Amino acid sequence: MLFSDITIIDENLNVRHNMYVGVKDKKIAFVGDSKPYEDFGDIYDGTGRLLMSAFFNCHAHTPMTLLRGYGENLNLQDWLHTRIFPFEAQLDNEAVYWGTLLGLAESIRFGIVSTTDMYNFCDVIAKAFTESGVKGNIGRAILCFTDENLREMDRFHECEDLFKAYHNTSNGRIKIDMSLHAEYTSTPKIVRQLAEYTKEIGTRMHVHVSETKFEHEECKKRHGKTPAAYLSELGLFDSPTTAAHCVHLEDDDFTIFKEKGVTVASCPISNLKLASGTCNVPLLMKNGINTAIGTDSVASNNSLNFIEEMKFFSLLHKGIFNEPAASSPRDTLYAATRAGALSQGREDCGLLKEGFAADLIVIDISKPNMNPAHDLVNNVVYSACGGDIVLTVSDGEILYKDGEYMTIDIEKTVFEANKATCKILSKLTREGTES
Repeated sequence: MLFSDITIIDENLNVRHNMYVGVKDKKIAFVGDSKPYEDFGDIYDGTGRLLMSAFFNCHAHTPMTLLRGYGENLNLQDWLHTRIFPFEAQLDNEAVYWGTLLGLAESIRFGIVSTTDMYNFCDVIAKAFTESGVKGNIGRAILCFTDENLREMDRFHECEDLFKAYHNTSNGRIKIDMSLHAEYTSTPKIVRQLAEYTKEIGTRMHVHVSETKFEHEECKKRHGKTPAAYLSELGLFDSPTTAAHCVHLEDDDFTIFKEKGVTVASCPISNLKLASGTCNVPLLMKNGINTAIGTDSVASNNSLNFIEEMKFFSLLHKGIFNEPAASSPRDTLYAATRAGALSQGREDCGLLKEGFAADLIVIDISKPNMNPAHDLVNNVVYSACGGDIVLTVSDGEILYKDGEYMTIDIEKTVFEANKATCKILSKLTREGTES
């Protein structure tokens, strides 16, 4: 495919007009200001369009689309125990499969081509990711409240089997991470053993860290140190790690993350909605800590509209810290693209650059909300809407174009996801746990 006469945001996050971009063999093979001699096949007319890197969602629970709007106006602990856990106890493979496909359809619609996902029923999650053409770092969450050993746990065997079956499949699109749910849902022995296993097999780690003040302070009471310090001491960060939320970090935590190369996945909308607090993104960036963006689940968001997430990510810190320069649109765009790709171990992704994976989106910049354009990077972050995305491409394959899904039967997916939800709600009602 050749994008012709199109505006781009290039590898340095600069805007360039009237450009040509050629895609071949899943890669960006040409970027230039004149038409190439090589035939790249179909030509995409770029008039009134902006081409840029697609988005990388670095913390999500994709199947939880089934719980969209189910638990509202609750803090995290009440939300989990009164709404989320009872619903999730009724999930099965079929429900998770359709919930995942629905979430991936929404992701694709909003320009997300890769997601770092933590959940259960990961075989069917991997199946849905594979079928839809997106990329994913999938982790089966490990929780443990007993004195058992990691290798005796059914959850561990699921992780082990998942890694053997799916890691680096679909030409590397699917990667399997290890995933510790959190400090407060595990034991020191399990953390240490999972850290050792993750390092042994050479994969990545995904974990919730200091999402709430309660969680953070209780860890200090139990272990005499912050969650970041506790997990680091047990070796969890000895593997490349994405730490989600990180709302209540303390001074030494920033040093630990910098030294260990931890990526923070900030989830501003979810943290606001659950009144958990605000991640100090400006301080993370000041300390040179790779900072990416996550949506969390739609049960606590309630959408996967990544442009909306970017706007919150950029504006929130200005208001919290009373500093208009706390984060720039370019910082935000980097967090949404390149920083996210690096957090997933995808070194050749997240930039519109020759030789990089053709993970691309096209935004309609002819719309009123995108004009005038003193700086299109500013407009993408502050003025664009998720619906302005008209094309999503993963590894050179078109997944969405002008309202049409190429890899997902959207009508069947919506129907089956709603059917699965109704079935669960009916069962909860019969058991008296649905109010």
